[in-house]
Amino acid sequence: MFTGIIEEMGKIKSIRRGADSFRLTIEGKDVLKDVRLGDSIAVNGICLTVVGFNERLFDVDVMAETLRKTNLENLTPGDRVNLERALRVGDRLGGHIVSGHIDGVGVISRQQREDIAVVTDIRAPAEVMKYIVKKGSVAVDGISLTVADCSEEGFQVSLIPHTAGLTTLGFKKTGDRVNLEADVIGKYVERLIGFGDEGSHNGSRDRGREHRAKGPSGGLTPEYLAEKGFL
Repeated sequence: MFTGIIEEMGKIKSIRRGADSFRLTIEGKDVLKDVRLGDSIAVNGICLTVVGFNERLFDVDVMAETLRKTNLENLTPGDRVNLERALRVGDRLGGHIVSGHIDGVGVISRQQREDIAVVTDIRAPAEVMKYIVKKGSVAVDGISLTVADCSEEGFQVSLIPHTAGLTTLGFKKTGDRVNLEADVIGKYVERLIGFGDEGSHNGSRDRGREHRAKGPSGGLTPEYLAEKGFL
């Protein structure tokens, strides 16, 4: 689990390509201070496992599924990447809950300066946009950001100078691809609304009926939630 508060920008030192995989060697500093084999580090928002390291470099393996679902396939040696260590119990949650599991890849469609801020529009696939809400949270290349506005095709974020200067978004251009992770809360709400009696944890269909009003598929319905004051 991560928070979307980037600790530093690392640099891709080498890429060893397998048939359907990568091994990345990444230069870092802060994220290596207390690193151990098997630790998780988010690289551009993707939770990856440290499989080797020294005082200034670490290695991660990237499997085929991750390459298909993220922008890592576009990396070349010398590229900068956002790095964040996993959240420790007791740390401040300065951003929002980020799992490091990418939902889709978006494309920067416009960038416009507005006083100190850089307003950035991102086109996103439907499987991401269904969870995006105005003033909600989204992780863009692992960076926790607030959605300034949204439409059916995409959303808008605004970058303060601090964020632009300390993350890769300050170097991105129109047309660049970015990893997107929607707020996990929306995913759980969607799942609960559509969850039928067959999936009740306790295995008791009768007990499930006592606690849920059934919709057409046997799950929670918007009408039931509204009746109970949740909507």
